[in-house]
Amino acid sequence: MVDYEKHNFFAIRANEDGVNVIGLTRGKETKFNHLEKLDRGEVMLAQFTEHTSAVKVRGNATIFTPCGQIESIEEK
Repeated sequence: MVDYEKHNFFAIRANEDGVNVIGLTRGKETKFNHLEKLDRGEVMLAQFTEHTSAVKVRGNATIFTPCGQIESIEEK
């Protein structure tokens, strides 16, 4: 079992207004369990838990993880 209190933290910095951060559940069916909207410059700190297994980022944002930095760019 993973100790969720010590691992799996990440940060998301919005590079534009209206970046959506969507948490997805674990289990037999994947469902949305949380939605946040970030404006330019806002930062969200989060972690994976026993209930949240994936996060979807929609919009222009920088995601900071223990594995490195990732840029999310919305193509128009």
